[in-house]
Amino acid sequence: MMHNFRKLNIWLDAIVLAKEVYKVTSNYPKEEKFGLVSQINRCSVSVASNIAEGSSRSSNKEFSYFIKVALGSLFELETQLILSNEFGILDSQDLDNLIDKIIKLQKMLTKFLTSLEQK
Repeated sequence: MMHNFRKLNIWLDAIVLAKEVYKVTSNYPKEEKFGLVSQINRCSVSVASNIAEGSSRSSNKEFSYFIKVALGSLFELETQLILSNEFGILDSQDLDNLIDKIIKLQKMLTKFLTSLEQK
């Protein structure tokens, strides 16, 4: 049972989040390009990528695995953004805005995961 990932709100929201993350990290110091910037951007892209990859799988059990990986990437992203704020790189307003979107997406993914596992 394949899903069309392009029509899933979780994927659409993950794309928006990744674009916003890239915009914010473009203002990070150049010396963080291969450190935090690289890791943060990879995490943000990983969320939408895992949703898309999971949607191609033939079973809900397999899809669930990729949703769990996407959730893990979101928690990793959240941690790295908090650290960026602690290091004085990311201002609190940008952090709060991104955290709100991350938490919303974490809740959506958790709900989607529950529905997959019940089928």
